[in-house]
Amino acid sequence: MNSLGSLHPRIGEASLQELAKNFYEEVRKIPELRSLNSEDLEAAERRIYLFLVQVLGGPQTYSEERGHPRLRMRHMQWEIDAKLRSYWMNTMLNALDKVALEQEVREELLNYFTQVTHAMINHD
Repeated sequence: MNSLGSLHPRIGEASLQELAKNFYEEVRKIPELRSLNSEDLEAAERRIYLFLVQVLGGPQTYSEERGHPRLRMRHMQWEIDAKLRSYWMNTMLNALDKVALEQEVREELLNYFTQVTHAMINHD
């Protein structure tokens, strides 16, 4: 099994852009998630793309533009419960299903998203 930081070259920029695009196409349809993104969704789509590029071992553009990701801190403004986490995960699963990825890569991404989304829960 590869470390998360080695996935960027295996996935590639185009697939990560596609994943971010697919994710935010789904977010637009789900009021519970859409309400978290009161700003321009194109900007949010770019941020998740840059974040994924960085966390998967690509260029550090996200940190250069926004500083350390500090995911939990950046998301504390919202009450994230298990239900909202499930909306997010299901949306990401749907987005992942539309991107051609090796099974091992897909599993590593799913493991990462599962861990991170559990850590984001800040409300009962």
